[in-house]
Amino acid sequence: MHIFFTALMFFTRIPVPASLPYSPGLLNKALRFFPLVGALVGALGAGALWLALLVLPLPLALLLSILATIFITGAFHEDGFADFCDGYGGGMTTERILDIMKESRLGTYGTVGLLAILATKYTALLHLPPSEIFELLIAGHTLSRLLPVLLVRTTPYIREDALSKAKPIGNEVNTVSLWIASLTALPFLLLLPLQLTVLLLPAALLVYWRFRHYIMKRTGGYSGDVLGALQQLVEVTLYVVAVIYYNHF
Repeated sequence: MHIFFTALMFFTRIPVPASLPYSPGLLNKALRFFPLVGALVGALGAGALWLALLVLPLPLALLLSILATIFITGAFHEDGFADFCDGYGGGMTTERILDIMKESRLGTYGTVGLLAILATKYTALLHLPPSEIFELLIAGHTLSRLLPVLLVRTTPYIREDALSKAKPIGNEVNTVSLWIASLTALPFLLLLPLQLTVLLLPAALLVYWRFRHYIMKRTGGYSGDVLGALQQLVEVTLYVVAVIYYNHF
């Protein structure tokens, strides 16, 4: 429970017991519950959508649902994605990329990237069958948090100095944690049609493979912002693939 509550504390704004102990070891182990935390965030987002649909049309209800998930996570992953866009868009060297990602200001690359990914997420969900959105929200938030765990397991961590504004995050994933993360994430795909799952898994792995290749070429490893960026990219990719599935299969 300490490990799970640590995951809640660092990946969401959901209150945890004030007496919760902290250690770098707990934080590293907390990554094993990253997908489970995603399932909770997705379920809360789906619940917000259901409540909003009682009195609001679908476009507005979807917007409120997305805002609810952003509030629950404290825009943790969106912030990482924006910093990633600024750093990798404006930096030419590893040192410069990391320096840019530490800055508190939001640059042009980050602004455009954040607006683009939020617009894509909203538009994709809006073009899905309303009855299918609830399951996709849960599955999307869950699976998109498994790939960052895999990235931590397979990719070197680029240490940042104490001046970094990034929220602390675990940087080690052992085999046990990877198995736990996988076994808690994949069952949520059973909420979806089998044919859709067959499309989603290769799409998520393709994004992971290309993303990892890109960051290894540019910086030789990952930082906390990079994990947030990967989560956002995988989540949006899953929704876009779902739109293709429901409109062409």
